[in-house]
Amino acid sequence: MPQQPPPPPGVPVEAPKKKIEWPEPVRNYVRRSFEPGNLTAEVPRPEMEAKLKQTISAATDSNTLHTLDWDNLPLPQQMILEERRQIAWQQQSVDMHVGGTGYVNTSLTAKKRKSQEMGGSDEDSISTPPWRNTNNHNGFEDRITFQSPKTAFDKRQQPFQDDSPNKGTSKFQKNLEKRQRRFDGGYKSSYKPSPSPEPPSGPVVGTCQVLEKQYFRLTAAPVPSQVRPEHILRQTLELLKKKWKKEGNYSYICDQFKSMRQDLTVQRIKNEFTVTVYEIHARIALEKGDLGEYNQCQTQLRALYAQNLGGSPVEFKAYRILYFIHTSNRTALNDVLADLTTAEKEETPIKHALDVRSSLALGNYHRFFRLYLDTPNMGAYLMDMFVVRERLAALSNMCKAYVILLIPLGLY
Repeated sequence: MPQQPPPPPGVPVEAPKKKIEWPEPVRNYVRRSFEPGNLTAEVPRPEMEAKLKQTISAATDSNTLHTLDWDNLPLPQQMILEERRQIAWQQQSVDMHVGGTGYVNTSLTAKKRKSQEMGGSDEDSISTPPWRNTNNHNGFEDRITFQSPKTAFDKRQQPFQDDSPNKGTSKFQKNLEKRQRRFDGGYKSSYKPSPSPEPPSGPVVGTCQVLEKQYFRLTAAPVPSQVRPEHILRQTLELLKKKWKKEGNYSYICDQFKSMRQDLTVQRIKNEFTVTVYEIHARIALEKGDLGEYNQCQTQLRALYAQNLGGSPVEFKAYRILYFIHTSNRTALNDVLADLTTAEKEETPIKHALDVRSSLALGNYHRFFRLYLDTPNMGAYLMDMFVVRERLAALSNMCKAYVILLIPLGLY
């Protein structure tokens, strides 16, 4: 074969692109981002994908791809929602100063408006400050941290501030003071803007005494008068259990449980009662086939079980195994199996889920359908989601075996 001629002198030779080996935590992070239970209608998929790409690129540029805690890093859709909440809070702080109301308006929503100086929107000017638009990144943290609302408000209220040493005697300062006196009619205004309120740093202590409360997604800091304390939430749980048994209205029950979970979250209540709320909501969601709410509860329960707060961890670990069989997620399923202890493998629900996995892996459909008829707890609701798929697979394999047996007889 003739050899290719060497490139002419002076022409740079392009080096082959180096293939990036993505660490396993990064792969798991991407997979969690696209799980149906973590997707939300409030964040469009293209926006979420762009944020995911930005997050991974930032970690690659700052050489933190292998050191970043990807397991605890917020998902891209969660980052976007947090950015929106920050924008809403900052906008609320500005509106409170301009209106001079002095109280928090909980019905406030983030509104886009045209910027008179930058030609864009306030959202762009707040979420991406000018010093973060450069190509010199100081680290991955710069991509996901934001200035406090008070700092942003103070900078916007002082556009003509002169930082020079002689600012008190400069010509510009004197002209500015003359202009100010002319507009004030010769009198210096004594009005001093009140500082904008900062977001509360500690947990909210609720004072609401209403048992039933509709769920609303928070767009500003929670107000104690609209949050129910724990003893009220315990009464609410008993009321909801009775209503569920009597009426069976899932839309109402789901909305009420999400409201309870929100009140627990803003008050940072994590105890056995919190576990009970999430477990009951997860079971009801399973019964109605709502995998989105079930996944949200299952994710929180996994973190709560790690704190040894009680509940039924064995039952829900068995549900996780069946769920990953349903979604054919072998990587996540192997991770669950690796975390099981010897004692947990002997528990009836987990042993049943492991037998289901084994029977499907070996093609033992007779055993699989026997296990389907004898499922403990509420695992049958999960098996209902993939039993039809496995039944068709079993019939297909039986038909193939039947055709092969006829070939030696000369009947095919």
